[in-house]
Amino acid sequence: MVVGVAGYYGFKNAGDEAILEAIARELKARGHQVLALSGDPKQTAKEHGIRAAYRLNPLALLQADLWLLGGGGLLQDATSSLSLLYYLSVLRTARFFRKRVVVFNQSLGPLTPWGEKQVKRALRGVPIILRDQDSWEYAKNLGLSPALGADPALLLTPPPVKREEDLVLVIPRAGVDQEALTNLYITANHLVHEGKRVLVLLLQPGYDDEVIEIFRLHRVEKTADPRRVLYLAAQAGYVISMRLHGLILAAAAGTPFAALSYDPKVAAFAKETGAYYQELPGDPIKLSKAAMYGRYPDWEKVAALKERARQSFDLALGEASLVKKTHGRGSSGP
Repeated sequence: MVVGVAGYYGFKNAGDEAILEAIARELKARGHQVLALSGDPKQTAKEHGIRAAYRLNPLALLQADLWLLGGGGLLQDATSSLSLLYYLSVLRTARFFRKRVVVFNQSLGPLTPWGEKQVKRALRGVPIILRDQDSWEYAKNLGLSPALGADPALLLTPPPVKREEDLVLVIPRAGVDQEALTNLYITANHLVHEGKRVLVLLLQPGYDDEVIEIFRLHRVEKTADPRRVLYLAAQAGYVISMRLHGLILAAAAGTPFAALSYDPKVAAFAKETGAYYQELPGDPIKLSKAAMYGRYPDWEKVAALKERARQSFDLALGEASLVKKTHGRGSSGP
């Protein structure tokens, strides 16, 4: 089967590329072909070893049997109403072409009342899998019937690398309050003062470049390659991140992490994993102490999220019932 994936791909954002990498790996392992809609189809095809088509070509939707909308944080209009309208138009066009569509491991919100109305109308009758409990509850309140999955990037396997306990990754994000970035800079300074090595990692080169000046006294690396981020997360002893996929790839690598939340999806992931987090603008003293004294997430909760991510593929591909029937044959158990 050809499975299409629609998301924010081909824009040099390591988090979204991590999602696509994980989805592509899992689908290929299950024997499916993968087609992604991308802002840069040639680069996407090269980096992920899949087929890719330009995201503004509606006829590309004819080339797949099933379309996964996501994962990621596509169903929000905080970025812009045009972004939400684009993704809902992809969904509507695929359905017009009589393709099966699944909203796949999305966050839901933030949404204006106008956005809520658009989402409710477009998602009526569409299978919905959301990646966090807060989004699931929000969808229920909107009268939708979602299932609960998890971010596919949790399923990425870290490379074999020696962990350096004194290395702390600090992952900021452009476009947030200046006070929050200053507090994260102060956090990095505290860690260096306490004998830690700090690497400031930017996950969206170009967009995040404006924060370089703030962290100019620290070592800074820029990458949109999720494999590189996963390598560094596995190497580090601790990760402090504003960006969601800084946290998710740390969880995938088994590295403890703390969050400075600029968006509900970041706080939602921290809560579900039992990790320490702060809302903006943050407290640099408490944040640095989280790294210094090992404020760990609940690894059992992380493992449960990984299992939810695996099961979400069964749900999306319509395999859950087949698995249940197969396991049920000849069984005397409940």
